[in-house]
Amino acid sequence: MSARPSLVRRATAEAVGTAALVAVVVGSGIQATRLSRDVGVQLLANSSATVLGLAVLIAWFGPLSGAHFNPAVSLADWLAGRRTGTGLTLPELGAYTTAQTAGAVAGAVLANAMFAEPLVAWSGRDRSAGHLWLSEAVATAGLVAVVSGLGRTGRGRLAPVAVAAWIGAAYWFTSSTSFANPAVTVGRAFTDTFAGIAPASVAPFVAAQLLGALAGLGLALGLTGRAPRTADRAEAATALPLTAAH
Repeated sequence: MSARPSLVRRATAEAVGTAALVAVVVGSGIQATRLSRDVGVQLLANSSATVLGLAVLIAWFGPLSGAHFNPAVSLADWLAGRRTGTGLTLPELGAYTTAQTAGAVAGAVLANAMFAEPLVAWSGRDRSAGHLWLSEAVATAGLVAVVSGLGRTGRGRLAPVAVAAWIGAAYWFTSSTSFANPAVTVGRAFTDTFAGIAPASVAPFVAAQLLGALAGLGLALGLTGRAPRTADRAEAATALPLTAAH
């Protein structure tokens, strides 16, 4: 078995992967609004690009860093692994979260640049409402439950398809269109386009996402009822992606 990449390499992979994910989300949103005035078509284009991009990024970066791309997923990994020693350490959690957030901002700036938008433009899209916060909690809970459940049952190889499919579905069955990712939420505040979120709306979204992550982890632990088998641990290390979410 090859040696685990250094923390610097893993954090870099998280930054690059999260940047690419946000570039896909924001860029496809801009493209969609330029090609169609139908909001349903715009959301279909945005969600389809996100699902495809997310699946590729998880498959690519999974062996390098676990392809979390999401502080909520990294937090769940740290919490679940404290007793078994299979998850992130606290310093690694800090490094991952910092890299993910910086990458998300960079990805939004990159998408803005590719479409000749202002490099940084604070979003004017207010997303402050109870039903949106509930949606974020549900979307993030489902994401963490899927990720943790796959890792704990030795099915990490399914992560690229399963996680991307969950995010794609949650685009449509949640009123918030499933941000489900604190870092990506911060990044999307830097673009005043289809995928943006007003800075004032960020903190409640992040709070709802973190609560959802705890609920999702609790659900996964309650259903699996055991730590990963020793043979599963190497695979579980690559079964903790995003996301995603988007």
